[in-house]
Amino acid sequence: MIALADKIYKSFGGRVLYTGATLQLNAGERWALVGPNGSGKTTLLRIIMGEESPDEGTVSFARDTTVGYLEQETHLAGEKSALAEVVDSAHEVKDMERRVRELERKISGTEPGPELDQLLERYGAAQDRFERLGGYELEARARQILAGLGFPVEDFDKPACDFSGGWQMRISLSKLLLRHPDLLLLDEPTNHLDLESVRWLEQFLSSYDGAVLLVSHDRAFMDASVSHVAAVENRRLTTYTGNYSQYLHQREDNLEQMRAKRAAQEREIAHMQVFVDKFRYKPTKAAQAQERMKKIEQIKSELVILPEGTKKVHFSFPEPPRTGDEVVSLAGVAKSFGENHVYDGVDLKLYRGDHVALTGPNGAGKSTLMKLINGLLEPDAGTVALGKNVTKAYYAQHQLEQLNEANTVLGEMDSVAAGWTTSEERRLLGAFLFHGDDVEKRVGVLSGGERARLALAKMLVAPDPLLLLDEPTNHLDIDSVDVLERALVDFKGTIVLISHDEHLVRAVANKVVDVRDHKVTVYEGDYDYFLYKRAELEARAAEENATVAAPVKTTSEPAQATIGRNVKTREQRRAEAEERNRRNRALKAERDRLREVEAALEPAQARLAELETLMADQELYNDAKRFDECMSEYTALSKKVPALEQEWLELTEKIEEAARV
Repeated sequence: MIALADKIYKSFGGRVLYTGATLQLNAGERWALVGPNGSGKTTLLRIIMGEESPDEGTVSFARDTTVGYLEQETHLAGEKSALAEVVDSAHEVKDMERRVRELERKISGTEPGPELDQLLERYGAAQDRFERLGGYELEARARQILAGLGFPVEDFDKPACDFSGGWQMRISLSKLLLRHPDLLLLDEPTNHLDLESVRWLEQFLSSYDGAVLLVSHDRAFMDASVSHVAAVENRRLTTYTGNYSQYLHQREDNLEQMRAKRAAQEREIAHMQVFVDKFRYKPTKAAQAQERMKKIEQIKSELVILPEGTKKVHFSFPEPPRTGDEVVSLAGVAKSFGENHVYDGVDLKLYRGDHVALTGPNGAGKSTLMKLINGLLEPDAGTVALGKNVTKAYYAQHQLEQLNEANTVLGEMDSVAAGWTTSEERRLLGAFLFHGDDVEKRVGVLSGGERARLALAKMLVAPDPLLLLDEPTNHLDIDSVDVLERALVDFKGTIVLISHDEHLVRAVANKVVDVRDHKVTVYEGDYDYFLYKRAELEARAAEENATVAAPVKTTSEPAQATIGRNVKTREQRRAEAEERNRRNRALKAERDRLREVEAALEPAQARLAELETLMADQELYNDAKRFDECMSEYTALSKKVPALEQEWLELTEKIEEAARV
C-alpha cells in the first residue's frame, strides 16, 4: 500500500459530496477518478494531497512516501530556463548530490583512521542512493521528458516565465514526472497537450512503477493508461477494475442488477400492500396484516437506491447558412516567424461538409494554419480565400474577449439566441455546466474555464458555416463533451478542429490534414485511416533506412582462389567448424532461455484464452470477489503474454541469424 483514504466524508454547506469514501492506492496501479462535474473529484485529490481536510475520515501513507500533485492551473515566475526549472525541481536528488559533494570535500581533508572509514561508509551509501535516484542521468531524463511533452530542443533554454499558460502547465508536468514520486496525482493532465504528447504520456504512465490517481475527461487517454476506476456516484465512491470502457460496461451490468432487484422489491411491496389494504381492519386477518406491514417497512429500509441518472441533453442545432461547395482555398501559402520557417508552397482546399482534424507534432504549425484560415495571420506568400457566403467562427482558449463582462451568463446567451425560449437557453447552458443560479452570475466574475464554456455554448446557438475549433474540450466534463460531440457530428457545415481528445477526433473527423516537417498533407479519410497510412509510411521509411545502413559488398578485396567445384581446403573446413562450435557455445544461454520462454508461454496463452471466455460469462459479474481476482490475473497475463511472445521472437531471430552467418 502507498496511500489509503479511509471513510472520507466531505460536504460544502448543506451539500454532501461523499460519505464513507474509501480508496487504497498500491504500487503499479493507475486509477482514474470519474464523476459528474461538481461531484468532488478535485476536492478528493486535494484531500489526499493534504491541501484540504475531510470532515470525517483519515488519509494515511506508507513510510517515506513521496507525493506529487499537478493542478489544473499553474504559474511559473523567475528567470530560470525551462530545462533548469525541471532539473532543479528534483529536490531529493539535488540534496543528495550536495551531500555527496560535501562528503567528498570532508574525505579529501581527513587523515586515515576511524573517522575516514566512517566518512567513506557514509559516502558509499549516499552515492548509491544518488545513483538509484537517477542523479547521473537527471538532465538527460529531463530533456527526454520535455521532448516527449512537445518542447522543441531550441526552447529548452528559454525562460520558463516567457511561455504561455499551457506551456507552463507542461513544464509543471515535466517537473512532476522527473521527480517520479511514489504517488502521482494529476488533475486534467492532457488539457494543454497535443495528440502526440498525449500518446507519449500514455506510454509513460503505463509503465509507471508508483501509484497514479488522475482526473480526466479524455476517454481514449483513460482507456490507454489506467488499470482501475474510482467513480463518485450518488455521494459514494465505487471502485472498478479495468480501464474506462470496461468500467462503463461493468457499471451498466451493475445497474441492470440493481434495477432488477429494485423492481422485485417494489413488486413484493405492492403485493403485500394489497393484502394490508384489504384486510387491515378485519379482526380475523389483522395479525397477518400487521406482520405484512412490518415486512413492508423492512423491505423499504433495504430498498436498493439507484444512482441518479445522468441527464442527457439533446438539441437540434440550427443548420448553418448554405455556402458554395468550396469553403476554403489556400494556394502557394508560405509562412515564417523570423528564422523559424513553418511551411512553403501549401495548396489546400476544404469543401462544404468536411470535418477536418489538424494533426502533427507540437510546433509544426497546426494553430498557425488555423489562424491563416481565420485571417488572424497573413501569409508571407500565396493566398488564403474563403468561398461564397462563407462566414467563420473561431474558438480558442485565449480568445474570449468578445464576452460582455457586464452581462449575466443568461443575458450573454440571450444576446445570440434569437427565437430561443429562456427554458431552451437554460437547457443548453446546463449542458455546459451552468446550473441553477449559475446562469445569473456576471461574466466578469467567471473563471477562465467558465468563460471558455460560455463562449463555446454561444457558438453552437447559431453556428457559422465554418467552425474553427482549437482544443474545444478543455474544461468540459465527459457529459458536456458528449453534447459537443453530437453537435459537431451532425453539423452540416465545415469544421477545422485541433484537439488532444482522440475520442472526439475519431467521432468527428472525416478528413485529416497532417502538418509536419514543413509540409501539409491531406488524408481523405477518418482518423483511423490516417493512423494506418502514417504507420505504413513509417514502416517504409524504416526499411529504406535499414537498406542504406546495410554494409555494401565491394569487389576490391581479392577473392579466394577456387578450383573446379569450389573445393575447400582442410584448413578452411577446420576453421569453419571451430567457428560454428564457438557460435553454438555463445548461443547456449539464448537456447536455454528460449526453452524456458516456450515452456512458460503455452500455459500462459491458454490461461489468458480461458479467462477471456470466463469474463464473457455474465455470471462472473455477480461474484465481485471472483471477478476482481479474474480481472487482476487477466491484467497481469495481458502484459506477460505479449512480453513472452516478444522475447520468443527476438531469441528465435537471434539464433536463426547466427545460424545463417
